[in-house]
Amino acid sequence: MPIPALAIRRTPLVAVYGTLKRGLRNHHWLDGAEFVGEDILTSVTLYDLGPYPGARAETSRGVEIEVFRVDADCLEGLDRLEDYRVAQPTAGDYDRAIYTTAHGLAWLYLYNRDVAGCPVIREGGWPAGA
Repeated sequence: MPIPALAIRRTPLVAVYGTLKRGLRNHHWLDGAEFVGEDILTSVTLYDLGPYPGARAETSRGVEIEVFRVDADCLEGLDRLEDYRVAQPTAGDYDRAIYTTAHGLAWLYLYNRDVAGCPVIREGGWPAGA
């Protein structure tokens, strides 16, 4: 279950589950970030949107994430990549929420758009089988 962002002013950790993971095409957005570790979250479900996944705050059997320590500049870049809009969080493609991970509280991007008809990943990682 996400922790309301207003309850926490700032966290230096980001949990990623898609193209930002190590070895995938957008990982370069995390250049300079410290890899902290992996975890599995049962409080999110992934939807395969084709070229990338989107997470929703829905119960799953366990979605694989990677956690990174980032600075403010890196987080700002991730916000641009994910179309997260600070002033209107539900207007962009993704919103941000704080989740509890094995490595501490971390931001995680949640998909705002329609997922009807998209394949669901309730266990494991993206891409499916990864």
